[in-house]
Formats: sequence, C-alpha cells, structure tokens
Amino acid sequence: MDMHKGGTVYLRLRKRITITPGTELKLGDVARIVATGQRTRRLSSLPIYKHAPEDGNRYVIDVLYIIQRIRAAEPSLTIEPYGDPQVLVMISDKPSKPKIIVLVFAWLLLFFGSGLAIMNFHADVNMQQVHVRLSELITGKAIQHPLWFQIPYSLGIGFGMMVFFNHLFRKRLNEEPNPLEVELYMYQENVNAYVIADEMRKKQATKDEGDD
Repeated sequence: MDMHKGGTVYLRLRKRITITPGTELKLGDVARIVATGQRTRRLSSLPIYKHAPEDGNRYVIDVLYIIQRIRAAEPSLTIEPYGDPQVLVMISDKPSKPKIIVLVFAWLLLFFGSGLAIMNFHADVNMQQVHVRLSELITGKAIQHPLWFQIPYSLGIGFGMMVFFNHLFRKRLNEEPNPLEVELYMYQENVNAYVIADEMRKKQATKDEGDD
C-alpha cells in the first residue's frame, strides 16, 4: 500500500451539490480527485461533512478544511487544489417541483407584457404610417392598411424571436446558448457567490464570538 508514501493529488471542488438532511458527505461527493494507485479510491471515501439540524438548509465547505482532512489522513501527500475555493451544500428533503399555477401565471404575464411592449413601441414610432409610406413607395399607391406588408412583418417578428432564443418549442435550432440561458447562468453564479460569501461571513462572526 502507498498510504505513507509521498505523492500528489489534484483536487477540484464542485460548485454546488444538494443533499437530504442527515447525509454524510465524502470527499468524492464534493470534489473531483486525480491521484495515483489506490489513493483515488481511498481519498474518495474520506468523510468530510455530515449534516446536522443546526446547520440549516445550506452549508459551505472550504477547500482549506478539506486540505486539513486530507493532511490528517495522509500527511506526506502533496495537494494541488484547482477551481472554486468553496463548495455550496444545499439541504432539501425532496427535489423542488415547479408549481403549475405559478408557471401559468408567469407565462401569461410575460406573454401579455411582451405583447404590450411591442405594441407600445410601434405606437411610439408610428409604425402604421411607416408601413403605409413604404407600401406607397413600392406600389405607388397609398393604402391605409397594407396587409400584404404588415402580415409578413408580424410573422417576421415571431421568427426573429425564435431565432433570438434559439428554440422552437423544445427543439434547439443549434448548440449555441441563447441570451436567456446566459443570463440565467450568470444569475445562478451570482446567487451562489452571494450565498457562499454570506455563509463564510456568518462562520467568521461565530468564530470571533467564540474567541471573545
């Protein structure tokens, strides 16, 4: 066995994981590990954290704490951490399911809200007169309601939105992420960063109170 021999282990913490109350986390649950021989399997089973009721519904595990645990198990090991310095642990009894009523309400709100925004924009720029003038320039006749121009224009707005969001119902048009997905990703990253910073601040405040 290579337990007491020197070596290097490469460590990358996961950003966020979800567990049920009372779950015991091992190193392999919170990080990806690269090592030699049987060391990877042995380190993956190293206990790191067990949820307690007083921890609430979220907990932050710092990479320095993980390094201390690894050092205690294998003092001669060289540890090379990469990536995020903390992993956010969310505790939930069961996976949250989307609420149909809230989903329908949000869909209706966005549908009518976006429709009103488009209509208000067209009213502000007097799009009706623009269509009449363009139709007159093309056909030579002034038509009050040039439907031959307005209908394709309306369909083009819908097609443009489909291309913009890169979706046709559940089918993706290509592999590029759409702006909404990018914004949701950035929002989740900011939420994770805030929660981690808040939890670390609380831990530091508790530690300072204990030192006093």
